[in-house]
Amino acid sequence: MFPAENLRDWRGEKVIDPEGDKIGDLEAVYVDTATDEPAFATVRVGFIGRHRLAFVPLSGATVRPDAVRVRYDKKLVGAAPTIELDGELAAADEAGIFAHYSLPYQTGTAGERRLARR
Repeated sequence: MFPAENLRDWRGEKVIDPEGDKIGDLEAVYVDTATDEPAFATVRVGFIGRHRLAFVPLSGATVRPDAVRVRYDKKLVGAAPTIELDGELAAADEAGIFAHYSLPYQTGTAGERRLARR
């Protein structure tokens, strides 16, 4: 994996799927609050005037000179939970993002949020 501080440098760069198809542009990185490691990215998807931010896991992602390659297919990411371009992830919506990718979800021991934007 790559450090979260380096991922911030990739804001605006393209995100591609395993086949090399462009999913969208990287907007933000969300870290796991328990480990402070990059967990998800938001990717700007959609059409002009109808852009939204879709969540995609960063586990297994690799950085190329011109893109961040994620392990998930473009169609799966396109169907993922989204937020508005200026929106924030609600705590109640975190579990749905993990479920979309069949990933285990558990809050902190005191019910803390799992994801934080960096």
